[in-house]
Amino acid sequence: MIPVILSGGSGTRLWPLSREYHPKQFLSLVTEKTMVQETLDRLDGIAGLKPPIAVCNEDHRFMMAEQLWEVGCKASAIILEPVGKNTAPAVAMAALAASSEDDVLLVLPADHVIEDKPVFQKAVEQAKVMAEAGYLVTFGVVPTSPETGYGYIKRGDEIREQAFNVAAFVEKPSLATAAEYVDSGDYFWNSGMFAFKAKRYLEELEKFNSEMLDSCRKAFAAAKKDLDFTRLDKEIFSACPADSIDYAVLEKTEQAIVIPLDIGWNDVGSWSALWDVTKKDDSGNAIHGDVLAIDTSNSFIHTEGRMVATIGVHDFVVIETDDAIMVAPKDRVQDVRLIVDQLKELGRKEARLHRKVYRPWGHYDSVDNGERHQTKRIVVNPGAKLSVQKHHHRAEHWVVVKGTALVTKSDEQVLLSENESIYIPLGTVHCLENPGVIPLEMVEVQSGSYLGEDDIVRYEDKYGRVENSE
Repeated sequence: MIPVILSGGSGTRLWPLSREYHPKQFLSLVTEKTMVQETLDRLDGIAGLKPPIAVCNEDHRFMMAEQLWEVGCKASAIILEPVGKNTAPAVAMAALAASSEDDVLLVLPADHVIEDKPVFQKAVEQAKVMAEAGYLVTFGVVPTSPETGYGYIKRGDEIREQAFNVAAFVEKPSLATAAEYVDSGDYFWNSGMFAFKAKRYLEELEKFNSEMLDSCRKAFAAAKKDLDFTRLDKEIFSACPADSIDYAVLEKTEQAIVIPLDIGWNDVGSWSALWDVTKKDDSGNAIHGDVLAIDTSNSFIHTEGRMVATIGVHDFVVIETDDAIMVAPKDRVQDVRLIVDQLKELGRKEARLHRKVYRPWGHYDSVDNGERHQTKRIVVNPGAKLSVQKHHHRAEHWVVVKGTALVTKSDEQVLLSENESIYIPLGTVHCLENPGVIPLEMVEVQSGSYLGEDDIVRYEDKYGRVENSE
């Protein structure tokens, strides 16, 4: 069985922590591990698992690779989607990348919380048996309340113990209808988790949407290997129809079954949902960071740096990051996406990026910005190397705070240690690398007429970024 980790979401409803280029699945929201890592961790102990296949947005490729590496996981493939096309094409790509068409694919979104790991694993083992028998298995979460934000699955006849034919997939209902579903005991929340043989999924997809499968086959055949990544052909994949697994296959096939799950499941789709699964104090507050809460109850308060103080706050969400603060009543957190929409309309970078920006070589934090200057804190991982590059509009001054820097400046190489510095004039071809075994920490002061990240001309790059400025 091959785990397939789907990581295509942007997590806009958890802004300002979750951003387009650093969405929720790559954040540590509930435990010290990120949600991607938690998804892999809950598989530990299941027998017969092959290395996973990850499917993610091209912009997230290095975060995915690094987070897999951090937990000692070597993926059999990291498939990069140049554009999002929903889950049906993403899973088709995983099926095409499987080592055997008889492999069972265990399809898991990368951003779910599951509290009862043993029960989950037992259901996975059952799903594997059913998938090997030719069924297409979906997991239905036993509802704990009438929720209008989830789709539902209606169960039919029980064909084996705790395995039911799917009678119907139902769209997000009204509150009254959701209450009827819960009371009946015949409906489950649609979890978006699946299990089926790679061959069976492709057969059913060809039967019900041959155009989609044809596009996927062509895009996969034209894909290029780049380091640990499989880059799908953008032109071909862009022409692929977009659809979910539910619509494209499971609502049409006669072989769909549902296995109920009662596992403390949460898709963490909002700040209130995150409050539900987070440890709380005696006043019902979920608190992270330096918080002083007076006469405050049932609130979610998260700070990344500065102290946050509240007085007389009840049922609110307060989120502080380096560059944004968001305050909302808990019953309005579904509207956080409206903030993101407005930021995008205004062209604000806060919709896409944090102040701290991760790169394949490490990260940088823009601590000060002016009209003609910018100051960054830069951390370069041991053994990592930035691209050989130049800038048309800015000069740079680097000061080493910790570690060792090997700087290439035109044809000259300079080794810098702590408290040493170097100046890179405008237009000079240069490169920075960390030859040491500890992170290199630097302060960079930029000055010039234009300080945007797209003022980079790359000549050589170990991460395959010569043709772009990411």
